[in-house]
Amino acid sequence: MEIVTAVAYSEVHDAYLRDHPVERAHEANSNGYAEENIDRVDRDLGSWWRIRLSRADVLGVVLPWHLSEGGELELVPRSGLTVGEAAERIRAAGAGWAAANPVCAAKVRLLRGEPFTPLLLSTSPVDHPHYAGLAGRSGLIHLDGLHRMLAWELAGRLPERALLDGYLVGDPGVVASRPAGAGRRRDGPA
Repeated sequence: MEIVTAVAYSEVHDAYLRDHPVERAHEANSNGYAEENIDRVDRDLGSWWRIRLSRADVLGVVLPWHLSEGGELELVPRSGLTVGEAAERIRAAGAGWAAANPVCAAKVRLLRGEPFTPLLLSTSPVDHPHYAGLAGRSGLIHLDGLHRMLAWELAGRLPERALLDGYLVGDPGVVASRPAGAGRRRDGPA
């Protein structure tokens, strides 16, 4: 993970709404819920950073409980999974997962070829029931982008180098498992 610069919450909020309108008409639009989580975590942690992520960073992002948009097979248990673990779960289940979870699978299919848009991450879980099983975890925690991260990984599109834009809230010093030399700020010393 590369920290680019500190940013104001207004930049994060505006970028989120530009890419994910709350009123967008599509099945299982969860943009309003994500906006609530972003507002909630801003009140709790309040320090935002523009970041760049590599494939390894994205695969290590911890996802909260996810019921696959009301499907039959839970994608992420209450204890959480990383993006890499969830992608492997989808690969292993194959067509059976897609058949059991048509809405979630449709989102993943739709997003496979879509342009990269910024991910929103936190250094600790949100105070929300879907994140309750992640208590005590820190690092890169999902706020928004679950389907995009999975789609891009399953399509083999995640960049090996830190080229994917995102926003991180919290203390970036708690992000564990960074490769040696990673995480240096471009606007000053690490």
